[in-house]
Amino acid sequence: MAFNPLEEKGTPLEKQIRNWSDLNVSPYDKNTVHPYTRTRIILMNGIETEAAMFKHHFNRHTDNVDLKKSLALTRAIEQQHQKKVNWLAPGNESNLEVTIGYEQVAVDLTAWLARTEPDPYVKDALDFALLEDFDHLYRYANLLEMTEGKQANKTVKDLTEITPGRPTYAHHRHPFDNLTRHIDKNTADILTKMHILTIIAAEQQTMNYYMNIGNRTENMLARGLYAEIGSVEEEHVTHYESLDDPTCSWFEMMLMHEYNECYMYYSCWSSEPDDRIKQIWEHHLNNEIEHLRIACNLMKQYEKRDPLELLPKELPELTIFQSNVDYVRQILASQVDFTESDMQFLPLAEVQDKSRFEMYQKAVNDSMGFIPSQKVIEENIRIHQRDYRVEIKGPHPVKRLQSREKVTV
Repeated sequence: MAFNPLEEKGTPLEKQIRNWSDLNVSPYDKNTVHPYTRTRIILMNGIETEAAMFKHHFNRHTDNVDLKKSLALTRAIEQQHQKKVNWLAPGNESNLEVTIGYEQVAVDLTAWLARTEPDPYVKDALDFALLEDFDHLYRYANLLEMTEGKQANKTVKDLTEITPGRPTYAHHRHPFDNLTRHIDKNTADILTKMHILTIIAAEQQTMNYYMNIGNRTENMLARGLYAEIGSVEEEHVTHYESLDDPTCSWFEMMLMHEYNECYMYYSCWSSEPDDRIKQIWEHHLNNEIEHLRIACNLMKQYEKRDPLELLPKELPELTIFQSNVDYVRQILASQVDFTESDMQFLPLAEVQDKSRFEMYQKAVNDSMGFIPSQKVIEENIRIHQRDYRVEIKGPHPVKRLQSREKVTV
């Protein structure tokens, strides 16, 4: 059934402010929660964090007091949304268990967006980073087994494979080569715009999470792995944010942020099996519908533009979490040796001038042999005589990465 948030009656702003008891929600049970309920919570935490931070940046770039007041009020609601969503995560999940959830988000969200993306270049950008996040899941799963004696499949539950992707050590590119071509806001499909905003928020949240919890362990190898992968997440944020059209006005950006929140909450609501959490998605959706109405009015007031010219008559195809094992295997088989160079995605062997890539690799990958993403696999093999994998559809699709008794690259 078609859904158009512009035609729905949202919750009046004065009725949106919640008290502390309402925000201090009971968390889910980590042993029984559906993996994709966890991923929706992680993703919407990132979406709300991005929404609040965007409005902070807008506030810093205007001296209009009335506009500042409007931004402050809706920003306060976004902050409350973020607290309620994030507080659904239980305190008895270790940072590393939560990390497994973050990487399952990265794999299955990116795969879905790529599968449904209408812009060929944006699809290529998604496929490219997909194999890097897929490898991160493998590295962290081995660290989890090695340091906490836990199986990552208890979190992902046979929905997402855990096996090598594009090896993490190869992700470290010169910063110039993390830039991508941006879309044209005037011709891009609304689904492409939603995909870009969604993946930016997701990767930014992952980057921020690793920046803040990576030093919360005494294990030096774990600290090294978080430092290495956290740096790749910064590359991914650059990679994805470069896709967005930088010529959008502040009011265009605000309109698209609010529309994306409506889009994502409706997407979550439509596929959520947990009735209690489904009600939270619906409650926040109703709030965001009102925020969207306000953003439309601000665009009319300050830019004299009709926001209906920028938005479709119904939401585009929804973003759904589902298993993507076959799709990821297909991309693994065809693109595991790709790199990014001068805004192109191609096999490293086909890069004409590798000097920039090689210089950066030499600078960050320790000449003494300490590369955390490689060392963690070596150590887990030393302890268990094999690495940790969950290969649902048989051996790894890339033959050289099939060995479980030695580190392969």
